[in-house]
Amino acid sequence: MELSKKMQDALNEQIKEEMASAYIYLAMAAYCESINLPGFARWMQAQSNEELEHAMKFYGYIHERGGRVVFQALEQPQAEYDGPVDVFEKTLAHEQYITGCIHNLYGLAMEEKDYASMGLLQWYVDEQVEEESTAGEILDTLKLIGDKGQALFMMDRHLGSRE
Repeated sequence: MELSKKMQDALNEQIKEEMASAYIYLAMAAYCESINLPGFARWMQAQSNEELEHAMKFYGYIHERGGRVVFQALEQPQAEYDGPVDVFEKTLAHEQYITGCIHNLYGLAMEEKDYASMGLLQWYVDEQVEEESTAGEILDTLKLIGDKGQALFMMDRHLGSRE
C-alpha cells in the first residue's frame, strides 16, 4: 500500500524537523566547544548524529512505501547560550517539541488507518521517551551542580564518554 499524499507530506516535514534537530545540536556542540566544555560538545555531536539517523530512517521508509522525499530549507540555529543549564533547558524543550510532532504523525497514521506507519512511528514514540528522560536527567544534575567548578568539570568528562 502506497503512502497517501497527506502522510508523505507529513513525513517529509518530519525529516525536516529531524535534520533541524541535528543542526541545532551541532550548533550547541560548537557553543560548548567555545566555552571549553569538550565533553558537552562531544555529547551534542553524538546527539546530532543520532538525529541524522532518525531523518534517514524516515527517508528510507518513504521510499519503501513508494513515496517521494522532498527536502525543505532549515533555519539558522541559535548560536549563543547562557551556559550549560540553558543549553539543556533548550534541549529538553526541543525534545518535547519533537515528541509532539511524532504524536501528531501517529495521530495522522491512525486517522488514515496506515498501520505500517503506526508501526514505524511507535519506535519514535518510544525513542522520544528516552530522549526526554536523558535530557531531563542531565538538566536536573546541572541545576544541582551549577555552571561552574569541579562538579561541572566532572560532568563534562562524563558526557564526553558518550559513544
